[in-house]
Amino acid sequence: MAKVSKTIFECTACGVTSPKWLGRCPGCSGWNTLEETRAAAAASRGKSSLRGAELPVALADVNVDAALRFSTGLAELDRVLGGGAVVGGVTLLGGEPGIGKSTLLMQALAGAAAQGKRALYVTAEESGAQVALRARRLGMTGDVMLLATTELEDVLAAFRAAHYDIVVIDSIQTLRAAELESSFGSVGQLREVAARLTEVAKREGPSVFLVGHVTKDGSLAGPKVLEHLVDTVLTFEGDAMHAYRIVRATKNRFGPAQEFGVFEMVREGLREVQDASAIFIAERPLRAAGSVVVPSTQGTRPMLVEVQALVAPALYGAPRRVATGLDSNRLAVLLAVLQRKAGVQVLDQDVFANAAGGARIDEPAVDLALCAAVVSSLRDRPLASDIVVLGEVGLAGEVRSVTRPGPRVREAARLGFTRAVLPRADLAHLSDDERAALKLVGVASLEEALEALF
Repeated sequence: MAKVSKTIFECTACGVTSPKWLGRCPGCSGWNTLEETRAAAAASRGKSSLRGAELPVALADVNVDAALRFSTGLAELDRVLGGGAVVGGVTLLGGEPGIGKSTLLMQALAGAAAQGKRALYVTAEESGAQVALRARRLGMTGDVMLLATTELEDVLAAFRAAHYDIVVIDSIQTLRAAELESSFGSVGQLREVAARLTEVAKREGPSVFLVGHVTKDGSLAGPKVLEHLVDTVLTFEGDAMHAYRIVRATKNRFGPAQEFGVFEMVREGLREVQDASAIFIAERPLRAAGSVVVPSTQGTRPMLVEVQALVAPALYGAPRRVATGLDSNRLAVLLAVLQRKAGVQVLDQDVFANAAGGARIDEPAVDLALCAAVVSSLRDRPLASDIVVLGEVGLAGEVRSVTRPGPRVREAARLGFTRAVLPRADLAHLSDDERAALKLVGVASLEEALEALF
């Protein structure tokens, strides 16, 4: 007897289910938190059977061909994905409106189609004419199929009618399953649509890319289970006032997480940036107080970024702490450490910090560079233009080691820097060639680092 499904209502806050809609959840007492979803009912209570079910197999006998990859035609996107799009993989791409998500995936479709892959673009937000106009503006010549619909059943019918190698759904929030009566983008709709698309991808083999909306705080909209269902989660970041965009992997079952790729938005679409370090420090002012270069790393790729700080007297009430591209909470902690452990009177000052060029750095290795930039601005004493600074600063004022110091040092040497201030503990992790690449100054405390720099 086949399984049947029924409609239930599930609380988005506590997970309690109800056979009918209720204004107030009986579990957490929250109002209007129950969302429509579907549940599979047991088909039979008779004797169970393993006939036709999957049986355990030896790990060594598992076919690894399911993890085959193919290129999207964009080397930077392939890098973030771990080497290319995975056959049967499901990727969720999120980002701010207008950041370029549709443009990026359309270029990826065109690149795959140019290699003979069958590509399908499903647009549930725009009309077919709007998508075609964008494709012509981008100069797309690949043979990409287009489906304009908001119904999940139309997409599944297209899958059954022809085999596609790569499919883009733009976007998952505007696609709906007819079985559910809830509106577009609701928790139940998102979960149902994502689950069925993932099932098709695993069964029939297309590499599926889902475009996702984000909330006002920048996180992916919808239930967290959406991110658990997919294989890869990418975020598309950038400042609307800057031309550069960063696509970053926050989850990847087929490759390294936290890998990133850099693109530049131009009139013809998105252009790949191979040398990100040179781009982000190209306009760095020389001998400017408050400017420090830090060798950052995301995933397997090092990147040099300029960290800037501006310190000014607080004239209007409580001192301000403003950080762009950096963690503002971390900035406040570092200012307290500077005053208590290094004797730098800065808590009564307005402090503005920035990662130049629209970059975003969220790793602790930027701590020491940020402290140096603040002290440089406070004392109006610029650092030498050929020095880089890296290291994590603890609450006791100690400078702690960072991950992968070797690639950071090599990247700084490649771009012409000659000196580096870094944690003393990292000196033992460098090879002879890396030690010879730069003049290294190892420090164990924030006070020691400031003495070496100033």
